[in-house]
Amino acid sequence: MISVFGSTGFIGSKFCELFGKETIRIDRDNYVPQSSEILYFISTTNNYNIFDNPNLDIDTNLTVLVNVLKNCKDKGITFNFVSSWFVYGKNNSLPAKEDDYCNPKGFYSITKRAAEQLVISFCETFKIKYRIFRLGNVYGESDISVSKKKNALQYLIKEIINNRDINLYDGGTHIRDFIYVDDVCRAIKLCMQKSDINGIINVSNGRPYQFLSLMEYTRDKVKSKSKFIPVKSTEFHNIVQVKNMYLDTTKLRKLGFKPDVLIEDGLDIIINHYKNIKN
Repeated sequence: MISVFGSTGFIGSKFCELFGKETIRIDRDNYVPQSSEILYFISTTNNYNIFDNPNLDIDTNLTVLVNVLKNCKDKGITFNFVSSWFVYGKNNSLPAKEDDYCNPKGFYSITKRAAEQLVISFCETFKIKYRIFRLGNVYGESDISVSKKKNALQYLIKEIINNRDINLYDGGTHIRDFIYVDDVCRAIKLCMQKSDINGIINVSNGRPYQFLSLMEYTRDKVKSKSKFIPVKSTEFHNIVQVKNMYLDTTKLRKLGFKPDVLIEDGLDIIINHYKNIKN
């Protein structure tokens, strides 16, 4: 059985839905694992908390994590920690490899990298097995917290469906690496079964997509009247965000992983979902 921390979030809830017979959903305020296999999703989701609550990323991504880790000693546990591509930060080497230097800038990104290091240090100190999964950009119709700050792909798809003009930083020329939520859950499960312990593995498609091309595909698909307006990135965006990023997924592919949902098929799923709830 797998104790899932963060089972009510976007990816955690989908993982439990797909593998319900193998998972134990751990309540938000419970820091005690109920099995020897842990899958840890608890996290904030963007770099913008610094404006409203600068402590939120620290409290959520680090303090809660340590509270859980303290309950993992001497129990034969394997700690599977879900991290993010954001930890690479302003990495000049693409695709980003697991052993590349990490240079994150925003509070979310920095605390996710610090969380990785805390997991490694704690687990090495107390002889706990661990894995760290760095996810690409995950999308799916079950994400109910889509906004300009989180999952901009889906937020802008909604805008296009509603024929609204959209601003695209630098004309949408930046590239990203997207993976459908069901695929990322299957990949995580595969890694838990087959990947080496005490290591880091990128989990994504490993393919670069220009953001503008995805927007154009959506506009053509729904015959939208939306206009794309190139704008300069904000100063804050330039401080904390990376223009181009995609992940080296050699390790993942060697385990036998292949995505079931190609990007065009995934976009169609999202488009059809939002067309049914058009507003």
